[in-house]
Amino acid sequence: MFDILIEKDKQFLIYLNSLGSEQWDPFWLFITNQFNWAPLFLLIIFLIFKKYGWKKGGFIFLFVILLVAFSDQFTNMIRGIFERLRPNNDTSINEVLRTLITPQSYSFTSGHATTSMVFSVFSYLLFKDSYKYIKFIFIFPIFFAYSRLYLGVHFPFDILTGAAIGSIIGFSAFRLQRFLVKKIFTA
Repeated sequence: MFDILIEKDKQFLIYLNSLGSEQWDPFWLFITNQFNWAPLFLLIIFLIFKKYGWKKGGFIFLFVILLVAFSDQFTNMIRGIFERLRPNNDTSINEVLRTLITPQSYSFTSGHATTSMVFSVFSYLLFKDSYKYIKFIFIFPIFFAYSRLYLGVHFPFDILTGAAIGSIIGFSAFRLQRFLVKKIFTA
C-alpha cells in the first residue's frame, strides 16, 4: 500500500513538473527564493507594530522569529528521521524531471511549505479581524510551495504534509501567543 502511494506521488510530480517551460523558469526561481518575499514579511512586521504598539508588537515580532526558526528546525528533524531522497537525487525519476536547482538535503517534508504555512496561518489569525484582505496571504504558501514541484526538488506529498504540519503549528502558535500576551500584558 505504501509503495503504491510513493509511486503515485512520483508520477504526479513528473506530471506537474512536465508542465514547466523555459519561459517560466526565471519566474519560479524568483518565487522559490525566500528573500524575494521580503516585502510581504516587512508588511506583516509593519502591521504587527501598527496594531499592537511597540511593547506587544515587539513581543509578537520576537515570537514570530522564534516560530519561524522552530518550524525550520522541526522540518529538519523530520527530514533526519525519514531521509527521503529529493526527486532531483532519486535515480528512478531524476532523468525525466526538469530540475533547475539541485539541493542535496532530504525531501520529506518541505520546509518551504511548512514554514510559509506557519507564517501565513499565524499572520492570518493575528489580523483576520482587522484587515479583510489578509486572506490573500495564502497566495504566499501556495506559490512558494508549488515552486518546489516546478523545480523538481520536492514531491507533492512533501508539500501537502508540510502544509498540514505548518497549519497545525501556525494555529497552535497563535493560541500560545494569545495566551502569553494576555498573561504578560494584562498582569
